[in-house]
Amino acid sequence: MKTHWLFPNRYRLIGWILFVPSAILGLAGMYEEFRLDFLTILLDAPKADTGFLYRLFWWMTDGGSFLTSHHNTLNLTDELAAIGIIIGLLFVAFSKEKVEDEMISRLRLEALQWAVYVNYIVLGALIILVHGGLFLNVMIYNMFTVLLMFIIRFRLAIRRNERTVLMAL
Repeated sequence: MKTHWLFPNRYRLIGWILFVPSAILGLAGMYEEFRLDFLTILLDAPKADTGFLYRLFWWMTDGGSFLTSHHNTLNLTDELAAIGIIIGLLFVAFSKEKVEDEMISRLRLEALQWAVYVNYIVLGALIILVHGGLFLNVMIYNMFTVLLMFIIRFRLAIRRNERTVLMAL
């Protein structure tokens, strides 16, 4: 069976090693304002001859106007945590099983379909129910919930499948 788009089995452990500290870092940054100082960069205000992309980047990082501020500090702790969570969850979710057969592929597909449906049903309800600044938190968590729900559903489906196979023997 061809599995072109799956990572090798060993990537699951690498994924958990990336996900756990990144999730802790992300939660600490979100709720306790934790920042890693070595990830702070200083952006100087754009000069008159500076290109468009630097000016756009300055504006996107909340640099303000040229008259009020001459530099802007940017901490990349949240970005590091988010990328670590996403890469870790991708490795966990899409690593091959030790025995990757048609049954596992079917379970994987059904779990992914279920996770996408449930995620967007919940997101639709939260769009209607949550407003204001709390909605930003909903959208931040939504970046990760599809993969988390898929991993949980897929693992439960594999466990249920193993039990039924063992019961049949």
